[in-house]
Amino acid sequence: MKIMKRRTFLKGGLAALALAGAGSTGLSLLGRTGYIGTAQAGGFSAPLPVPPLLDNLDKSGQSARFAMTVQPGTVEFFPGKPTETLGYNGNFLGPTIRVRNGRRFTINVDNTLDQVTTLHWHGMHLPARWDGGPRQPIPAGTRWTPDFTIKQQAATLWYHPHAMGLTGEQVYHGLAGLVYIEDEYSDRLEIPKTYGVDDIPLVIQDRRFLDNGQFAYTRNMHDVMNGVIGNYMLVNGVMQPVLEVPGGMVRLRLLNGSNSSIYRIGFADQRVFDVIASDGGFLEAPVPMNSIVLSAGERAEILVDFAAHGQDTSLIVNQMKGSTFEALRISVKGPGTITTMPKELRKLDRIPESEASGIREFIMETMSMGGGRMGMGMMGKRLTINGKKMDINRIDEQVKLGSTEIWEITNRSAMMMNMPHSMHLHDVQFQVLSRNGATPPPHEQGRKDTVLIMPGETVRIISRFLDYTGVYMYHCHLLEHEDDGMMGQFEVIS
Repeated sequence: MKIMKRRTFLKGGLAALALAGAGSTGLSLLGRTGYIGTAQAGGFSAPLPVPPLLDNLDKSGQSARFAMTVQPGTVEFFPGKPTETLGYNGNFLGPTIRVRNGRRFTINVDNTLDQVTTLHWHGMHLPARWDGGPRQPIPAGTRWTPDFTIKQQAATLWYHPHAMGLTGEQVYHGLAGLVYIEDEYSDRLEIPKTYGVDDIPLVIQDRRFLDNGQFAYTRNMHDVMNGVIGNYMLVNGVMQPVLEVPGGMVRLRLLNGSNSSIYRIGFADQRVFDVIASDGGFLEAPVPMNSIVLSAGERAEILVDFAAHGQDTSLIVNQMKGSTFEALRISVKGPGTITTMPKELRKLDRIPESEASGIREFIMETMSMGGGRMGMGMMGKRLTINGKKMDINRIDEQVKLGSTEIWEITNRSAMMMNMPHSMHLHDVQFQVLSRNGATPPPHEQGRKDTVLIMPGETVRIISRFLDYTGVYMYHCHLLEHEDDGMMGQFEVIS
């Protein structure tokens, strides 16, 4: 089979785009005072790279058949200092996979690394054997060939490794990419759909580097507890790119692809945009906002009207535990083809609470190794769900096939530690019922697979467990927490 050619959009020209150390500006933006990274000579000069669409090897289009190689590479983020990276079919990140609901999906995944990896389809409803979690390792030098049928509505999903204890390191070095699912309903919506022109994927990630240009990825206790938070911002693998957009409606598909950072994302002029989709697909109607919070792994699709707000602007990314970055400059060139905002999107099949057969409680907390929840300092802490760390040989929960359940998730980590968590469920999309008893905001009322839970907060979600039996994961999607064992397994049984 023909494997897609190595991507060429990440080359030595990136060297001039490296951010210098963040400098204090006193800028107050998006609700906090922080720092904007400043550029070395040549900053904000290169166009935003758009990941290529992965070539469908079935030219009839009746099925989705792909090939992907997991491979090492190098990228010069800084002049003369090649950084060792990982990528799918290239040096860093991976191509966008576009598929349709109802199509058979097959992909050959060749692991050319010198270590085990996996390929997890984040947000995908699929048989457990093809989930790509830690139970489906791809040893070095081997091929893995998932084969299943796409069975879910139009949405923006993503893929990344999920090997036991290696997820954070492998994602940090570049293993991530997007999946677009389309269907007949998305075909009919009058929204931007031209990939790379008015329908733009934005993979947002922060990184930190050693003096020699290598990624400064460590697993000390501080980084395990707080996450590896970077002081350089990448968008589609590049520091400080420029995006040209048409003067009409533009669709930005946002992925917080960082390891552990929580982002508040908005624009420099605080213009209003409309959120049209969350993790698992379209909302019922556009939700106007001027900033949105995404935890690691969450996605959102937004429409920005560059006809009403024709002036150039910048995308601003604020780290909850870090700095504020001017991540991307946007310039308006020429007219757009879509200039109106749809009033309705997609009717949501809301799951009534009365349908639930039961409620499960999950406590996410930081415990001392001595059993208490306070004291002993950072070195004496461990991250747990319901008091347990991940054990690949233990099934933590059993769920009946065809059932509907409410999961009540509480972040019991001490407020003084300011330790957020997120909960990601494999296989299913859920609906958020409440946050601390209150109705969630409108942009969180759609289909989701990852939800942010702040210290002291309780979030209730509801989901149907349909179609497939087998063992799946639930875990904190702050990857350093996950790798430390903040993960469990649920088995769907007939």
